[in-house]
Amino acid sequence: MSAALGERSPGPSGLGLITAVPLAAWRLLRVLLHLLVGYVRSYAIWPGLDEQGWHDETSRWSRQLLAILGIRLQVQGQARPGAKLVVSNHVSWLDIVAINAVVPSRFVSKAEVAKWPLVGRLVTAAGTLYLRRERRRDAMRVLGLMSQAMREGHTVAVFPEGTTGDGHGVMHFHANLLQAAIDAPAPVQPVVLRYSDPQHAVSPIAAYVGDTTLMQSLWWIVTARGLCVHAQILPLQTVTHADRRALAESLQAQTAQFLQVSNH
Repeated sequence: MSAALGERSPGPSGLGLITAVPLAAWRLLRVLLHLLVGYVRSYAIWPGLDEQGWHDETSRWSRQLLAILGIRLQVQGQARPGAKLVVSNHVSWLDIVAINAVVPSRFVSKAEVAKWPLVGRLVTAAGTLYLRRERRRDAMRVLGLMSQAMREGHTVAVFPEGTTGDGHGVMHFHANLLQAAIDAPAPVQPVVLRYSDPQHAVSPIAAYVGDTTLMQSLWWIVTARGLCVHAQILPLQTVTHADRRALAESLQAQTAQFLQVSNH
């Protein structure tokens, strides 16, 4: 995670807290049940799904989870079917849910996630590609897996910032993993995520930054009201004869420009 977010309310207090706690408890219970249902389906249903069936299942499950958390999803644009590399800015662990609700993808994730209780099984069954960050050469192995997945017709997603930000802007896009799209070759689908409050301003609630723990982040989210995630799908980009660094700079500039316009 990135440096700590400047100012963020730790959630409701006083009378607001009294009314928020029952709602939060109800949401948390439903989240747990939803995860358990997903866990069972990952063994009983997912293995028998074809690619379209997996897309439908993933999108439906992700949209349901956002609804359970009380998060409204707004989508602008439409992703092209078929193999592609989804590239997005990174604000929260919720980003994976939001992207899967719109463009079901196989994500690249740190290897530790596979060991998380319950969640680890779900993300593994979803075809996640794990990167061992402590091994310098593991990125080459993952690049090969990404390219192979796209050649087989799958959609793969990455967060080139490599860490989470506060949602107000965008950090440096690292070019390494973008090489997979060039090698496949497969087009790049830029997606820009923005979290807003009921006044349509950038909401800090979802930002998973600094010393925030997963449980703190989850608590802020389930006690929030009117949280919305906007997913802007930008035009698809071809990568024929592309240079990965130039591609990263272009994608970063597009993302920054969209956020600058949307946040003002």
